Amino acid sequence: MRKVKRNNSYRNSLINPDRFHVSQIKFYLVLLPIVVFMALPIVFIIFHAFKPLDELMLFPPQFTTRRPTLESFIRLFRIANRGQQPASVYLFNTFWVTGATILASVSMSVCAGYVLSKRKFRGRDLLFKINQISMMFVPIAVLIPRYIIVGGMGMLDTPLVHILPMLAFPVGLFLVKQFIDQIPDALVEAARIDGASDYYIVLRIITPLVKPALATLFILSFQIAWNHTETSEMFVERESLRTFAFFAGNLIERSIGSLAGLGMGAAAGVLMFIPNFIIFMIMQSSVMNTMAHSGIK
Repeated sequence: MRKVKRNNSYRNSLINPDRFHVSQIKFYLVLLPIVVFMALPIVFIIFHAFKPLDELMLFPPQFTTRRPTLESFIRLFRIANRGQQPASVYLFNTFWVTGATILASVSMSVCAGYVLSKRKFRGRDLLFKINQISMMFVPIAVLIPRYIIVGGMGMLDTPLVHILPMLAFPVGLFLVKQFIDQIPDALVEAARIDGASDYYIVLRIITPLVKPALATLFILSFQIAWNHTETSEMFVERESLRTFAFFAGNLIERSIGSLAGLGMGAAAGVLMFIPNFIIFMIMQSSVMNTMAHSGIK
């Protein structure tokens, strides 16, 4: 009986429990009001995107809509198609830039984290300290040096300008390196004795053991790449290379003061928000479950 009670108490104390327990009610009482308060602006924007023009003109503004419609979305794509490039071009650029950025940044962070954690060479600690120092700078502070470097490499107004500058991801490298530090050196040494190369070790040993870091890195990379407008504004002149986030931002700026523009801006905001929300909810569950149930003891 004692053993059963001990196991039950352990299950109820898990970080990510798989079923509801009465002891969790106090947490819901605290968290639910916070969730409702934080969700109100998101719900308002979603309703705002589906309002017809006459409801957008109401004052004071109504929180919900009585007659939901897709007029704002249709108007958004009509205006985009009247411009230099159709909306499908902006969306296509956003999808391939986001996918390539995620693949490149995650791969680079894992490889660099493995080298800084498990390989010994002169200057290793200095390189990691430089990476930590770089996290202190906001992106706008390094915009001019980045422009000079990108221009010197001849990447201005090319597809590569969307991806290569994003490979420098200090937060992702720091996160992956800290997870790899927890892997015993004996496990890596045993693989080397068996003749495994560094590429095999990273792919078959390191990567499966740092899934929490990779899931978190996937979320961060997706959000940065999906919402990124700096490259389209500063480094690209051809309209055919710009992303949907840039188009939506410009549309919202031009639509200030116009009721129809407010509806289109809300529609563009919903289109940018939904993929972020879906990816975050899926990957957040994966992160929590992996962190609670994986690891090397």
